[in-house]
Amino acid sequence: MKQVVQVRLLPTPEQASALLATLHTCNAAASWLSGQMRTHRVFRKFDVHKRFYTELREQFGLGAQPAIRVIGKTVDAYTTLRANLTAGNYGPPGSDRRRKVENTPIVFRLHAAQPFDARCLSWQLGDVGREGTVSVWTTAGRLRNVRIVGNPGHLALLRSRTAIGETDLLHRDGVWLLHAVVENPEAAQQDPANGFLGVDLGIVNIATTSDGDRFSGARLNRYCKRQQRIRKRLQAKKTSSARRLLKKRHRKEARFAADVNHRISKTIVAEAERTGRGIAVEELTGIRDRVRLRKPQRATLHSWAFAQLGQFLTYKAQQAGVVLAQVDPAYTSQTCHACGHVDKRNRRSQAVFHCGRCDFVGHADHNAAHNIAARGVVRWGEVMRPDAAPILAAS
Repeated sequence: MKQVVQVRLLPTPEQASALLATLHTCNAAASWLSGQMRTHRVFRKFDVHKRFYTELREQFGLGAQPAIRVIGKTVDAYTTLRANLTAGNYGPPGSDRRRKVENTPIVFRLHAAQPFDARCLSWQLGDVGREGTVSVWTTAGRLRNVRIVGNPGHLALLRSRTAIGETDLLHRDGVWLLHAVVENPEAAQQDPANGFLGVDLGIVNIATTSDGDRFSGARLNRYCKRQQRIRKRLQAKKTSSARRLLKKRHRKEARFAADVNHRISKTIVAEAERTGRGIAVEELTGIRDRVRLRKPQRATLHSWAFAQLGQFLTYKAQQAGVVLAQVDPAYTSQTCHACGHVDKRNRRSQAVFHCGRCDFVGHADHNAAHNIAARGVVRWGEVMRPDAAPILAAS
């Protein structure tokens, strides 16, 4: 399993100038190469390398390996673009937006991240501690002994790997960062002998488990509403400084959401690992199309990173060896987990569930989490015993 480790660079002013010039040159080269690829309709990496490698090096003064990394970065960008077009993320064929994307070459921001490999960037981490140095290629020559600082656990992970994969150099909000990819072996998957911990996702409560633990969204909703008010005021100004501040606040809001998702997923995985259970979570695909909300809640739904929470749960469960099963969430909020009765009138309000058959009363999200946990057991049975899947599904 691949894991991304973030460390911070602490360059001197001279080193920072060389790094900034390197980012500008590499991204200018990538934008030029993108235009050439679009003009000549050449998109395969081998063909691009054969046709433009020499000119790319001569025109921008790149070294051999950095030029290869620029080519790979540009080709990957077009691969991603084609995937988005195929998925319909830019609209149906013939739409104005899709036509504009198809006919416009990709342009890279001057401060966009630049990937390096072991030939362009090497690590000197020492034995212990939270500091170290790196040696990195720049357009001004090789920079040696550039200080880095990071989480001791992250640096220990880097020290334990004989080979570190691709490393991206970023300059964000005045801070220099390195994002290194390392191969982290997955823990042996434990059999969920004690069942599954069901997790119901929502707006009022971001996550509710079948144990009754609720991660309230009140603080998050207040934060999002405040951000919406600030965005509205800044958008009304229509100035360059307001647009810059909007981008800065957008990044801050994304970091806030990631932090909340990390905390929630870490707590859920730790509880499942402690109790010897798996995790059952509803399938998140199409959640924005399935959920019906009032107008004030729609902005919160569309701005929250549900997919990111699912990704965090997945990779943390893999690291801990906890089984994670995605189940169909249909009717989980209308089904009584005690007797199985399904009726939309069972859900009396957002928080109250009252079964019309057995008279069970409880919290609606807690009840849904119980149903998701039960479906997790069925799903695990379908995975482990495919021949018995129809019987388990019917039961």
